[in-house]
Amino acid sequence: MDPGSQIAKPHIITTTFEHHCVLEACHAMEKEGLADVTYIKPNHDGLVSVGDVKAALKPTTILASIMYVNNEIGTVQPIAEIGKLLKNCRGKSKIIFHTDATQAVNYLDCNVDKLGVDLLSMSAHKIYGPKGIGALYVRKGTAIKRVQDGGEQEFTLRAGTLNVPGIVGLGAAISMINEQRTKNNKKIIALRNYLIKKVLKEIPDTKLNGSKIKRSPNNANFSFSNVEGESLLLMLAAEGIAASTGSACSSGSLEPSHVLLSIGLKPEQAHGSLRITLGKHNTKKEINIFITKLKKIVGQLRKVSGNVLEDYYQKNN
Repeated sequence: MDPGSQIAKPHIITTTFEHHCVLEACHAMEKEGLADVTYIKPNHDGLVSVGDVKAALKPTTILASIMYVNNEIGTVQPIAEIGKLLKNCRGKSKIIFHTDATQAVNYLDCNVDKLGVDLLSMSAHKIYGPKGIGALYVRKGTAIKRVQDGGEQEFTLRAGTLNVPGIVGLGAAISMINEQRTKNNKKIIALRNYLIKKVLKEIPDTKLNGSKIKRSPNNANFSFSNVEGESLLLMLAAEGIAASTGSACSSGSLEPSHVLLSIGLKPEQAHGSLRITLGKHNTKKEINIFITKLKKIVGQLRKVSGNVLEDYYQKNN
């Protein structure tokens, strides 16, 4: 081989609004010169186009990682369609397809054959299981490298003493999903739709972030103009209401949500966002209490802020 020739780097496809665990792994591989990465931008509804995935494919593409349900805005991606595309586009080398299904497992069909995925990751605490335990499905024949050297645990892929209570808790939580999914989804979707309708109707200058239709049953994400998100959270917390402005993994950052910026929101709009997630134990009474308190707090914050936030961002961006 000619010493001056260069071997093309492996190519990875992902999106601009993945969870940080995927994005930072891709950034690290780029920085170390191990791979080229294409970051697909979702549309303003928070949905990834299958056509954009197809357009991003290269002869050197070896991996695609696209989350099933976005963790902040709850939009549901066309994973099965992307899986079919990648299967049909495979040349001499197979394109490994991974999906982060952490937010999907409790509400959507995660049959790996129907989705066409080779790798599927999930976490127990999103399905009423214990914190500190997760799972990675690996399709037979998919080559992956061990995480750390050591013992023979986890099929030699991850050395270390097994978290038996966590494993048992995860298994028990998974076993209950199919039994309860239809009943729970029906209840939670009704609550979510009621919440979205009431908030948009009763609080002016409010925007729902992400598709209303292709959305996880439990998620509602709003942006309130002239409202600072951290202040909103603190005032809601004082009223006994737990919510977030984005991913819990980003709670220590003052930067606007990369997810909201990726779907076209301005920084001031992203900073005025609120993510509400519902569960099987929530009630309509709780929704009404939340909306009453939210209306009051948003009104108070808008009186204080006026146009200060918009003026600030116009001068500093």
